Amino acid sequence: MSKPVALAADHGGYELKEAIRKHLDEIGVAYKDFGSYTGEACDYPDMAEAACQAVVAGECDKALLFCGTGVGISMSANKVRGIRACCCSDAFSAEYTRRHNDANALCMGGRVVGPGLGVYLVDLFLNTPFEGGRHQRRIDKVMALEEK
Repeated sequence: MSKPVALAADHGGYELKEAIRKHLDEIGVAYKDFGSYTGEACDYPDMAEAACQAVVAGECDKALLFCGTGVGISMSANKVRGIRACCCSDAFSAEYTRRHNDANALCMGGRVVGPGLGVYLVDLFLNTPFEGGRHQRRIDKVMALEEK
């Protein structure tokens, strides 16, 4: 990856974010950590916004986002123009959201996904290319919804 990955979590996803951050250090993937930096209560929309804005601005390649379930932070991320976030807790979804949906944000729940599975899903997400072709037409339609 030529650009760093954006990381962000609320208190419910903090421990999973930290496990993923450690894994990224071990495999040499650069990242920008947008917080939370402690397990103290904070709001997932605030955490999602900063990381997603970095992706949209081209400062980061993709975002890895965490909250308690992964759902709230994915809903927040998808409100940022240009973000295609997917909440995943299984390998098939993490792989195919890249292959077919060109997702640029992976969201996971710290109360749903353990660190071992989380690392596996992050590796799938970061290493799976977008297939393009017939899928690009659909991505164009998804992104056009932001203009309506």
